[in-house]
Amino acid sequence: MTGLRDAPAGATARYEMVVGLEVHVQLRTRTKAFCGCDTTYGAPPNVNTCPVCLALPGALPALNREAVHLAMRAAHALGCTVNPVSIFARKNYFYPDLPKGYQISQYDKPLALGGRLEIGDGAAARTVGITRVHMEEDAGKSIHDRYPGATAIDLNRAGVPLIEIVSEPDMRSSADAVAYLDALKQLLEYVDVSDVTMEEGSLRVDANVSARPHGATTLGTKTEVKNMNSFSGVQRALEAEFERQCALLDRGRRVEQQTMLWDGGKNEVRPARSKEGSHDYRYFPEPDLPPLLLDQQWIIAVRDELPELPRARRARFARDYGLAGADVRVLTASVALADYFEATAKAHGEAKAAANWVMGEVLAALNAANQSVAAFRITPAALARLLDLVRDGVVSHSAAKRVFALMVETGDPADRVAEREGLMQVRDDDELARWVDDVLTEHPAEAERFRAGEKKLLGVLVGLVMKKSKGRADPRRINQLLSERAGG
Repeated sequence: MTGLRDAPAGATARYEMVVGLEVHVQLRTRTKAFCGCDTTYGAPPNVNTCPVCLALPGALPALNREAVHLAMRAAHALGCTVNPVSIFARKNYFYPDLPKGYQISQYDKPLALGGRLEIGDGAAARTVGITRVHMEEDAGKSIHDRYPGATAIDLNRAGVPLIEIVSEPDMRSSADAVAYLDALKQLLEYVDVSDVTMEEGSLRVDANVSARPHGATTLGTKTEVKNMNSFSGVQRALEAEFERQCALLDRGRRVEQQTMLWDGGKNEVRPARSKEGSHDYRYFPEPDLPPLLLDQQWIIAVRDELPELPRARRARFARDYGLAGADVRVLTASVALADYFEATAKAHGEAKAAANWVMGEVLAALNAANQSVAAFRITPAALARLLDLVRDGVVSHSAAKRVFALMVETGDPADRVAEREGLMQVRDDDELARWVDDVLTEHPAEAERFRAGEKKLLGVLVGLVMKKSKGRADPRRINQLLSERAGG
């Protein structure tokens, strides 16, 4: 990092940030893009390799059909036009973890062009254009901290199938960029093309960022920022690079087109190399692969097999279930959670109650166990049955929370837990009256104020009765009995 880290006061306010993102996404295939090697994450170094991905002489690539299928799903979900003819090309560069000395990618004739992704909701909604979606293979991985003074190479990732999703420079802030990444990650999860896990390298982001004076229409000189391993890292890196560029421009200096590396520990960017242009990679058609010819019927069939996408599902949940926007966003955060809520709501019949329990107790239990909803032992039908018991007055709401906790612990159904634990709601007036009288006797000051007309104490006294009954008392009947004691 240069000495220009601190921009003059107000410098960033005089400029507008312009951001475009290049997102590399590993496709969810069992084998690599051009060979039969396993793609499983976490295998010992260099075991998932063969003559093709090691680039041994005479080894020829063969395209993975499922990778093409998943790439088309992603392209359709982004509203792109899938080209019936696309060309694989050799992208030539020389890194130790690139055994061929080139990467099989696509250049002037990519898989798909011209999509869009909406970010934000309501008045804050905006559209980011998608320039292209193209297929390529991954490189290996250089490991710098395994052996002192040496770099180790792991080629397990070499040849893993990727798509690169290139956006238009339509984002105007680091917050826009994070909103775009959140929306893109969710969309790719919904269409089930990738794990999109940054920690495992199945989603990686390079950011092109430039600064220009407010009101300008031409783009400034861009830099590319790499080495960001979280969405928060992307946001911080963009802010740091934008601030650096603003400081340069405010001092009358020129921004150089170069690649910058983000150092999250130091919260700064530093130059890595001058930014390559396409001519530096000496692209030419891959001679070992014919043009990728896609049957129009297959293209249409892949488009038609797409599930309901996130924005459409949010709109339907708001419309059909009468849920607020904030609730809808939580419930549709993942396909699995949306499916779980919807199955519960249909089985129980009351969407708002189902939503409250899924957003409350269910998510709390999942977070506490660091568990996915797909592995949750309480099925939607089992949760719906518990909600039925609450609605029908068989168990109180407070007792239901205890029943739920025991269902999580044991896997037993709600009826069995409630009966075994003595949590069925008591409606016998004699027993309820005894609990009410005990509470009034044990809290004479509150009882006297309540009888004197301090009605706000009703909720306090009901709570004390519920506590004494261990959640088994019928709260509606308790309200009535207490009101009778006060002459109401």
